[in-house]
Amino acid sequence: MPERRALLENWLRSVLDRDEVVLAPASGDASFRRYWRLDHEGTRYIAMDAPPGQEDTGRFVRLARAWRDLGLRTPEIYRENPQDGFLLLEDFGSRLYLDHLDGASADRLYGDALGALAIIQACATTAGLPAYDDAFLRREMALFREWLVERHLGLALTAEEEADLEAALTYLAASALEQPRVCVHRDFHSRNLMITASPSPGILDFQDAVAGPVTYDLVSLLRDCYIAWPRARVEEWAWGYFALAVQSGILRQEAEAAFQRWFDLMGVQRHLKASGIFARLHRRDGKPGYLADIPRTLGYILEVAPAYPPLRGLADLIQARVLPALADMTSQTPAT
Repeated sequence: MPERRALLENWLRSVLDRDEVVLAPASGDASFRRYWRLDHEGTRYIAMDAPPGQEDTGRFVRLARAWRDLGLRTPEIYRENPQDGFLLLEDFGSRLYLDHLDGASADRLYGDALGALAIIQACATTAGLPAYDDAFLRREMALFREWLVERHLGLALTAEEEADLEAALTYLAASALEQPRVCVHRDFHSRNLMITASPSPGILDFQDAVAGPVTYDLVSLLRDCYIAWPRARVEEWAWGYFALAVQSGILRQEAEAAFQRWFDLMGVQRHLKASGIFARLHRRDGKPGYLADIPRTLGYILEVAPAYPPLRGLADLIQARVLPALADMTSQTPAT
């Protein structure tokens, strides 16, 4: 909003002791935050605008500094204005993981990311973080029905579909809650990781961290809503991480029997949530750009569901009603 930008510019002029600042949009965001890039005396910075009524810069600052102390690459914080919701941050540049992942680079980039994840899970404290409990998990999964099925697609569920969906949600929540609890970034994926000088990757968008299931960030990274890999390669990376987690004391070897199930079902929980959020971003926030990611996101659910009988009704709903409705809606949308 123009008034927010004017307030930000006034603050930056004051803290940088300049008569004028020139801001350029740095990135979009699936939240109320906005990011701007600026130059000052030959150094590039990022200015974060996080409206206080909707975002908490204090939590971002605490986690950025705590994780940086562990050797992770989070942005250096140069100036803070929590009253107005502004931060002046280190600029990691523009080398986003998503733009540089390919068949040749994936092993190296994911290796760096999984190493950083092991530090988060082994070393970052969960003290003071919200618990990823049953109510939290169910609120997230409910986004699928409310925002994608009902509000975006206008579908009404039958009694049988209602029962199948409830059974699936109960099954997914139980699997998540039986997992060891660690510090969870919650959006550890290719749009929030940057290729940087060592230590790499640069880690962004961590302010919503919680104490939750050990496979959550792993599945966010490897079954990413924005880029897909062959299932065999994903599982090779996942099991490589399992070995690293055992070596690091994050998991015990006995977890091997449950690990694949935890990983698969955690992905289903996350992808239900993400598909609902993508629809909400369009319907509520006027951000239609994420709609194209919904079929890929739901495709992960269809990929794993055959191995888990409690998910068959959910898979039928997605296959028979949700994806056709999405395709029909897309075909009726005029080209721009």
